[in-house]
Amino acid sequence: MSIKKIAYSILDLAIVSSNSNFKETLEKTRALAQKAEGAGYTRYWLAEHHNSAHIGSSATSLLIGYVAEGTSTLRVGSGGIMLPNHSPLIIAEQFSTLGILYPNRIDLGLGRAPGTDPETATAIRADFRQAAYTFPQEIAEIEKYFSLENASAKVRVPMAEGVDVPLYILGSSTDSAHLAAKKGLPYAFASHFATAHLFEAITIYRNEFQPSKEVPEPYVMAGVNIIVADTDEEAEQMFTSLIRMIVSLLTGKRNALQAPTEMTDELREMANHPSVQGMLKFTFRGSKATVKKQVEEFIAQTKVDELIAVTNTYDAADRIKSYQLFGEIMSEINAK
Repeated sequence: MSIKKIAYSILDLAIVSSNSNFKETLEKTRALAQKAEGAGYTRYWLAEHHNSAHIGSSATSLLIGYVAEGTSTLRVGSGGIMLPNHSPLIIAEQFSTLGILYPNRIDLGLGRAPGTDPETATAIRADFRQAAYTFPQEIAEIEKYFSLENASAKVRVPMAEGVDVPLYILGSSTDSAHLAAKKGLPYAFASHFATAHLFEAITIYRNEFQPSKEVPEPYVMAGVNIIVADTDEEAEQMFTSLIRMIVSLLTGKRNALQAPTEMTDELREMANHPSVQGMLKFTFRGSKATVKKQVEEFIAQTKVDELIAVTNTYDAADRIKSYQLFGEIMSEINAK
């Protein structure tokens, strides 16, 4: 008996390794997208973050254009734009421009978190906290600017009217599930770092979903950390870089992504710490056979429609290989 085909995509923060710089990282981002296009990936999303010396995706819409220009069929978009940082009108202008330049290929994923620390959020937009509370209304504004009906309004984004740029609601809590269901939009849960509420949020979204013209049925996307290598041992070694990155984030040190090392008892203890597990619970690592089994179990448990793979490895070649192997895994799963 065949099962539904699961789409598979990439979420990228353009993370800068300790042996690299921003220019090299952005070039490698586009190179990875080009490889993904040939490996059957559906979309390549870039996440908005600010005030980090080791993340290159802060000017998200610009980087989306750079990646879209270097590819031809891959969908490219935001995972997400942190809407409280921006004017809805400006986002409509930016993404309708992208939608016109790269028709039927641009996604607009929207979240309400700042993607940075409170001080930087205030520097970006002084009324950030108020904007976070009005997130649903600001999404409605964007929808209005993209509608043909807005052509008679006093405030318009003329180039956006009628342009096909699908909206997605991103979230890491149950609040976003209620909103995505109410608006009849696809729902992407950030389970690659926020694991606690995944199942509850999916249940809420599916139970409360109100069909829309664009999305007649619930559509669930889930983020997972993926590290695939030739052997379990090699993947475990690559995983040590991610462990150190998460510990660095949790302790406020914000170090660059470090070179992998042998897995030690100390690193295993770090990885099993409740705070780290809270972020890395849905991390699937190992050989193709090992990861395929883990992914099949996750799909069976969640019944997701799409997986968003996040692979943060120190070496760009390891990252590309991991994504290529994961593409093979998903092709095999979908061939059943």
